Amino acid sequence: MKKSVLAFVLGLAALGLTHGGAQAQGGTVALEGAPYVLEGTEVRTVRAKSLQRDYQIYVSLPRSYAKSGRSYPVVFVTDAPYAFPMTRAIGARASRNGRAIGEFILVGLSYANGDTAEYSRRRDYTPTVTDTSDVVSDMPGREPKYGEAEAYRRFIADQVFPIVARHYRADMNRKTFIGHSYGALLGLEMLLNEQPMFENYVLGSPSLWFNKRVMFERERLFALEHKDIKANVLFAAGSYETIKPGPQYNKEYDLLRDLRAYAGTLKSRNYPNLKIDHYIVRDEDVLTAPPAIITRGLRWAVPGNAE
Repeated sequence: MKKSVLAFVLGLAALGLTHGGAQAQGGTVALEGAPYVLEGTEVRTVRAKSLQRDYQIYVSLPRSYAKSGRSYPVVFVTDAPYAFPMTRAIGARASRNGRAIGEFILVGLSYANGDTAEYSRRRDYTPTVTDTSDVVSDMPGREPKYGEAEAYRRFIADQVFPIVARHYRADMNRKTFIGHSYGALLGLEMLLNEQPMFENYVLGSPSLWFNKRVMFERERLFALEHKDIKANVLFAAGSYETIKPGPQYNKEYDLLRDLRAYAGTLKSRNYPNLKIDHYIVRDEDVLTAPPAIITRGLRWAVPGNAE
């Protein structure tokens, strides 16, 4: 069932269906009839001043938003063309009557306008530059780029957060970040900062192998100068996540091993205000685990009033 849901969502993204009237990234497909629009959603285009690029953010408001007058926690998801409709559907389904998941404002962080998903996420979600000699760009005439996560992080903090706070009844003291694979690396970049950007982090299948496991070194250097991290972190992955990331590695990489090692190292620092949980999705891999990770992550970060 989980794999069927994932295939359905991926199929929607592949067709280029729109959210709030905006064309999803990844190509244009000629369709007869009106485009499909997710009810209660908006799309805003934001100019990243320091990056000189435009990004779209997708926003979905909870069912009770128009009538309640109250503020809501905010959930931010990376890879928005894929993750936004899935997260929205899971949240809406499980939050009815305030049960498994509480209501929240959902903000989807999409890719740079004009870039493919692969090109944009490689550049914006990874923490350091790396060797690209074995990487084939999916954008002809443009070399692949890596290592701009810190600049992208500042764009989210300096421009996206104020937009969300200004235009919506968002409780910016109850923010949750959900990222998967490279998106989870971006989450770690946001966590290991002078001031963590979010209260809750759901980090699914983090690509800890990236650039010879550079995030382990980043964590070590962070720990030398910091005595606390005020955040809640849920690490999650599929039980089948043993992969071969590329020819520059001479042995298989075990994501579960490194995930446990990374979480264990963070726990060993004994940061007073850091809470760490982990969740392994049985019988799933890096491609099929996200629906279960998002469901578990929302229940963990935005709990409802379960009966």
